Amino acid sequence: MSALRHIAVIDIGKTNAKVALVDLATLSEVALRRMANAPVRQAPYPHHDVESLWTFILDSLADLNREQRIDAISITTHGATGALADASGELVLPVLDYEFDGPDRLAADYDAIRPPFAETGTPRLPLGLNLGAQFFWQQKRFPAEFAHATAILMYPQYWALRLTGIAANEVTSLGCHTDLWNPWTAGFSSLVDRLDWRDLMTPVRPAGDRLGPILPALAARTGLDAQTPVFCGLHDSNASLLPHLLSDAPPFSVVSTGTWVVSMAVGGREIALDAARDTLVNVNALGDPVPSARFMGGREFSLLTEGQPETWSDDDVRAVLARKTLLLPSTQQGSGPFPHHAATWLNTDGINDGQRFAAVSFYLALMTATCLDLIGADGPTTVEGPFARNRLFVGMLAASTGRPVVASEAATGTSIGAALLALAEGAAHGKGERIEPPIDPAWAAYASAWRAAVEARG
Repeated sequence: MSALRHIAVIDIGKTNAKVALVDLATLSEVALRRMANAPVRQAPYPHHDVESLWTFILDSLADLNREQRIDAISITTHGATGALADASGELVLPVLDYEFDGPDRLAADYDAIRPPFAETGTPRLPLGLNLGAQFFWQQKRFPAEFAHATAILMYPQYWALRLTGIAANEVTSLGCHTDLWNPWTAGFSSLVDRLDWRDLMTPVRPAGDRLGPILPALAARTGLDAQTPVFCGLHDSNASLLPHLLSDAPPFSVVSTGTWVVSMAVGGREIALDAARDTLVNVNALGDPVPSARFMGGREFSLLTEGQPETWSDDDVRAVLARKTLLLPSTQQGSGPFPHHAATWLNTDGINDGQRFAAVSFYLALMTATCLDLIGADGPTTVEGPFARNRLFVGMLAASTGRPVVASEAATGTSIGAALLALAEGAAHGKGERIEPPIDPAWAAYASAWRAAVEARG
């Protein structure tokens, strides 16, 4: 095993930011620090509060290092986010929040120049979910500031730059519905040259590259050894996938759950992806294309359960299954497999809180099963992140796919995956509980009723 054992993982999700200390000897998180991550809704547009995040990161590194010496740092973040930096590494514009609708105001102009789905595997998405659309809007709206940029950075590598002073990019973030990457040629897309951005693109380096040690001032600030290496880093869903690429035999799929629920199929059935249903081609940490699909499941769960107890009984489950209490898509419109459907409840008379929670969990599982079907998934499905702890979700996912589901034991699968960048060679990954499809036919019957109700809506 590598001499590096305790890896501090900076894990910035859309809703929460975390710094986890991962023990590579046991592939487990031994400590975790967390903060809420909310955008700043101020001029010039909604943007990420990078200075608050930076303070949190440095404080967490210092705190964790006092408990256990940190041997290295790795980074993972949500996608659809990038930074424009000048020659000194300072931002020329704030890091835009991808839920801001500004880029939509130039949609017609952008659509006229963006590459086709066949070239990039990127569907056309609203708001700032196509990173290329963000940069296009920033260039048109703030030409003077944009002109000072010397580097376009993906979000994990922005933090790597702040830690090491070294500018780089990496394929998992470039290949995550940005319009900037061609996964078939493993190079930049035609959009980069069409907009004359190639000189702004920092060198593309593997996720596991050691960019360098932390800057001396940061070593003094945190108490870390001045030679502590920082790895290039990767996109969060691909961090969840990486342990399985290193240890699992295809076919299999991985569902990474957080604000977004991202399904990724490895070695599955060949299938034509439907760009209109939020399927896409991700690029994994080994540089290979991965059929993927997603919906904003974590956000939906938060909205649907806000203020309600997350408790239920077996009687609640039986009642929901028998009555066919159904939540039909979609609570969050504009993305996912049913982007233009409005959410509808069926058979809700007399529903209590426990039954509502069960129906919400089933809805999220059935949306996930739909995503897996759209990408040709086969073999067992591993669920990473918060939904892995929801027994109703994993049970219905097994029932609706007819395949076993492995509920990962890691609190944040992304952190384990990002920490594995520090290993010179792959290692077996600690799995979790394996859930077979329920024997009770009522579960599969519920899934069939949900699909029929969705199909009936057209």
